[in-house]
Amino acid sequence: MEYQNELIMAIPAAIALFGGFLASVWRPSHQVRSLIQHFAAGVVLAALAVELLPEIGREHAPGPVLIGSFALGSLFMYGLKLWTIKLEKHSVHQDTKERFNTGLLLATFIDVATDGFIIGAGFAAGGETGTILALGLSIELLFLGLSLASDAIVGWRVIFISGALGGTVLVCSLIGKTLLTGASHELIGGTLAFSAAALLYLVTEELLMEAHTVEEKPVSTLVLFSGFLIFWSIQLLGQ
Repeated sequence: MEYQNELIMAIPAAIALFGGFLASVWRPSHQVRSLIQHFAAGVVLAALAVELLPEIGREHAPGPVLIGSFALGSLFMYGLKLWTIKLEKHSVHQDTKERFNTGLLLATFIDVATDGFIIGAGFAAGGETGTILALGLSIELLFLGLSLASDAIVGWRVIFISGALGGTVLVCSLIGKTLLTGASHELIGGTLAFSAAALLYLVTEELLMEAHTVEEKPVSTLVLFSGFLIFWSIQLLGQ
């Protein structure tokens, strides 16, 4: 079982690397990227609603612990948002041809490390939570790999960075699982509540905000619901 869990935790890392390979040879249009983001948002929402929130309830942690943990997760993601905005403003003053903003990359790595820890926490909670989160966040990492390509990040750089992001999510998944396995219901419940805030931020402030920077097509709404339904169907049929 442990070996099987580690293989599942490696799926997001492999998907991130695949996204980098794909980005090195293909630049999707803004409309295609928007559709991918809508689909990813639907999948992450399904993981949040179908598995993570019910698992938080099953942990039976005290209400104040869950409320405080969710609030802490919200503040953490808000702080990351402010930092990212600052870094983006700084990058605007750089030459477009030479733009390789290490600060923004660092923020991305922190975001991915958080995703990895969330996956590890899911495996520590037991049941199918870890597997559901690993599969759901894999879609986000695929988009992340596709979005890495820029004027300064091309070819082998895209592959290298996406591989490093994949390695980060795998290592943090293992760390999260190791630290939280056998932990109290309060600690696991609090960690999952923190994770719920992080995933909610991912959907509303990253995937959908980025997707709406281009003119939205009516089919985008259908793609969002399709992502939710497909992921929910897999979970229901797998029971």
